[in-house]
Parts: sequence; C-alpha cells; structure tokens
Amino acid sequence: MGAAGFVAPRHLKAIKETSNQLLAAYDPNDSVGIIDSYFPKAHFFTEFERFDRHLEKLKLDKQQPIDYVSICTPNYLHDAHVRFALRNGADAICEKPLVLNPWNAEALLKVQETYSNKVNTVLQLRLHPSIIALKNKIESGSQNKIHDIDLTYITSRGNWYYASWKGALEKSGGICSNIGIHFFDMLIWIFGKVEKSTVHLMEHDRASGVLQLEKANVRWFLSINADMLPEYIVEKEQRTFRTITINNEALEFSAGFTDLHTETYKNIIAGNGFGIEETMKSLELAYNLRNAKVQTISTDAHPFASVNLAKHPFMK
Repeated sequence: MGAAGFVAPRHLKAIKETSNQLLAAYDPNDSVGIIDSYFPKAHFFTEFERFDRHLEKLKLDKQQPIDYVSICTPNYLHDAHVRFALRNGADAICEKPLVLNPWNAEALLKVQETYSNKVNTVLQLRLHPSIIALKNKIESGSQNKIHDIDLTYITSRGNWYYASWKGALEKSGGICSNIGIHFFDMLIWIFGKVEKSTVHLMEHDRASGVLQLEKANVRWFLSINADMLPEYIVEKEQRTFRTITINNEALEFSAGFTDLHTETYKNIIAGNGFGIEETMKSLELAYNLRNAKVQTISTDAHPFASVNLAKHPFMK
C-alpha cells in the first residue's frame, strides 16, 4: 500500500531479495512503473475498494491469503491501514512513524489483541552493524557515564515537499516525525528513556533541541532546507548531511544505510520484527516535541539552531 511513494522501492527490493512475491499493490497515483523492475505480474489498483475486493477474492476464491501487508502510505493513514491488514488476517509491515499520536499506538495494541496477527514497525537503524556495535559498547562500559552527543541531519527537499502531504503538519506530524523519528528511536534504544526535553527551534523546515536521556545529553538538529548544508557538502554536490558525534568522536554509519529494509524484512520473516511496544517511546517523544513550547536558545543548544538564514546561507 502506497506503491507510488518515495520509500516503496526499498520495500519492493526487500520483498524480492527475501524471495517473496508481491501479489497486489495499491496507490491512488498510477506512476508505479518501478514495479516492473521487481514484480511485473503483480496486480495493481488505484481504488482502495477494488484492492480490498481483490485481497478477499485471493483468500476465498483462490485459497491464497496474503501473509503481509506492507504499508508505505502517508503517515496519517498508517493507523487505518494497519487495521486493514489485521482484518485481512495478515501481519502488517509499517513504515515510520507507525502513528502520529501515542494514544493511537495504544489503541492499535488493543486491536492487535483481537487478531492473531502482528504489527511490525520499520526501525531499520537498529539493524545497522555500526549502531549495534555502539549499543554493545555502551552496555559493556560504565553505566554511570553520561555521554555527550550531537546529532545533525539535513536532508534537502524541494518545493514539492510543501505541496504534498509531507508539508501538512496534521498529515505528516512535521519534521520530527518525518525525518527524525528513526534517530530518536535509535538514541532511546541505546541510551535510555527521555528524562527531560527542551525545544529551541520548531519551524516547517528546521527543528532543534536538547534531550536528556538516562545515559546521554543530546543536542539535535534536523532540517530539510538545502541552505543549511555546510559549504563543503554543497561543493561535493551532495544534498544530505548526516552526522552523529559521541563524546567528540564521529559515528560512521553511512555505509549499508540503503540495505536496511532487506534486513528488516529478514528479521520480520524470522519472527523477530519490532512490535508496537518498541516504537512507543519515540512516538511519544516526536509528539511532545512538536507540541512543546519553544524556549530561548541557550548555551547548551545545538550550534545550528541559531543560524539566521536571512543574513547568511551558512558557515564554511
């Protein structure tokens, strides 16, 4: 579901690479020629009602019930589409964020209990070798140490972004849910629950703040504005800048970043998918951040938080 979306090709690739078959796909947009590269025989629908009918016919007429529904639809529809998967007797594989509000996730837990199927969330950073190694290092080290972390993630988006559902806060959850939630999940997974949070910047294209976790203080900055890219990144004609430093030491995790959906599918098929409970803390954090009162920028803020784009594009 959501076969014409940005992230859908990663799921198509993962289905193929795990030796599975795509039986049917749905998207209101019919620009889905990418399917031919993976599953040219898959049925495709632009109307939900006909997609729903087809799945029922597969189950009742052809005795071919579906095993999984992969959900790559806009964020605000995830809740309904996860419920649709469960009602069809399938496990759900849902892209981030699972839902936009913590109470929606709590409700899904109750819905899941009604059926014998599972909701799997895509938390692919937990499967990255460098992230796993970091978690093992933190767990084997001093449990009293508070680590200092800087997270900076700039992934440029053009004007189309604001005309799409991604630019509507009520549909996407904003920048923290759209591009930040994987990193928030990863940090909480490794360094423990959120004890305090301060927001210094919350705009349509930038957000920044400070988190106090059980084992870390985190300065974070997220942006989709290309003007925030450091000059040396622009000179390389790159549109993404992703860095995490821990105690002034850079964490390198760029390699293998695009293969994590296949690892996610392998994990799910083996029965080890991350369930609803796994994503609750990061969902709650993203919700709290976008609804928090913005505080005056202080000395502990991320340095990018105070950049005034009206005066200068960025530092060199």
